[in-house]
Amino acid sequence: MGWRRLAGALLATGAALLAVPATSSAQVEEGIGYTTEAQGYLGKRTNTDWLGSYKWQGRHVWCVEYSLLAPDSTEEYRDRDELRTKAGEALSPEVAANISYLLLRYTTNPTRDEAAALAHLLHSWTAYPHGSGASAISLDPSSDFRHIAYNEEFHYQRLEQSTKDAVERLRKDAEANRGPWTAKVTAPEKEQLIGTPEAWTVDVAKVDGKLVGDVPVTVELEQATLEDGKTTAELRTPADGRALSLKVVPTGAKPTFRVRLDSPADRPVVHVPGNADMQRIVTTGGEKRLTAEASAVARTQPGVVKVAKTDTDTAKGIAGVALRVTAADGAAPALKQDDAPLTGPDGKPIVLQTGDDGTVVVPDLRTPQEICIVEVAAARGYEENFDPNTPTKACGKVEPGQTLALALTNKPNKVIVPITVPAGAEGSGVVARASFDTKVAPGALIGFGGVALLGAALVGFVARRRAAARA
Repeated sequence: MGWRRLAGALLATGAALLAVPATSSAQVEEGIGYTTEAQGYLGKRTNTDWLGSYKWQGRHVWCVEYSLLAPDSTEEYRDRDELRTKAGEALSPEVAANISYLLLRYTTNPTRDEAAALAHLLHSWTAYPHGSGASAISLDPSSDFRHIAYNEEFHYQRLEQSTKDAVERLRKDAEANRGPWTAKVTAPEKEQLIGTPEAWTVDVAKVDGKLVGDVPVTVELEQATLEDGKTTAELRTPADGRALSLKVVPTGAKPTFRVRLDSPADRPVVHVPGNADMQRIVTTGGEKRLTAEASAVARTQPGVVKVAKTDTDTAKGIAGVALRVTAADGAAPALKQDDAPLTGPDGKPIVLQTGDDGTVVVPDLRTPQEICIVEVAAARGYEENFDPNTPTKACGKVEPGQTLALALTNKPNKVIVPITVPAGAEGSGVVARASFDTKVAPGALIGFGGVALLGAALVGFVARRRAAARA
């Protein structure tokens, strides 16, 4: 009977050895994380477990089949297989979305606690007790490395408090912000002016419509710049979940704002080794590339025309002059900033009148644009030099944000010299003197005297008749 016991012992030992993964002579390098007390199972050779990342060909990776061999940097992996549980079952949509989100957010420059927390959550979600038959995994300590489940509570209790806090933080973050995401760029509602900054917004939203904070985004601009003059930038959405708001300065007629970002994959992908006893690994990758863009219409800054109407002799302004505002041809209406024709109530190019100082201002004009100011009718006192067939006109080009100054002059009518001298002392109140001939012919003087004597005789005769009648 002794040899039979020995044979049975040797058989049991052999079975146990067969259930222990072969020692890898290749390169295994632990990354970010720390060691914890080992969870026991059949054939466990060490008294510690590693929770954290591994370095594989220079990259940080995380394992998803607890207790199998650590990844070997010399091992070739097949990319982009679907991540499943240790028993080969499909992940639930919620768990798959959680893992995709955490891989996107926490595999680049994680802290020690974040790396360990991520490893703990991955094993908890993929190597929990489940399955049946030959593929079942359980917490039975007599299970070998292929069938032992990850004891979530055992490992959690042995984590440092800071790592426990990280576990809960990452779990809540994943449940609150997991994908799929959508991206949206919103342009300002009002029309843009070239050279004037206005706020554009970027939204990265979850399925429930709430925004995701602290998301890296790449901004690209066409016919526009940021306020610092750049056309590209690497930015992040606000950590508090607000929309990303940026001041954009249009430089052309169609400013376009484009954003690119990585969204969590619909389902995480896994890298599969050729050695079936080696753990599968996951890392960032397989994310969905989201793009969004919006465009706006931008116009140049409006221009202004200021017209001065002056007297050629005195250089003083002439008030009340009617001036028509036209395009370069002198007949079609000029254009306002919104491209509408600048017309009056009659539908023709608008007519404006100079003020008391002889000026008139035409604001809010489309730029660049050739503008002509045409005199419609002569002002009072300037009629002689006005020709309606060739009216006075001044033209020029109004530029964005500039004031075009145009000048028009009128020559006053000729002064009419008076030929009468007003009553009063000689020279008193004389406005103008005229030169004329004061000589009189002698015959004229005799005639003038005879008429005077005849008038006197008639007056005496009438007086005597009246006196006789009264007697």
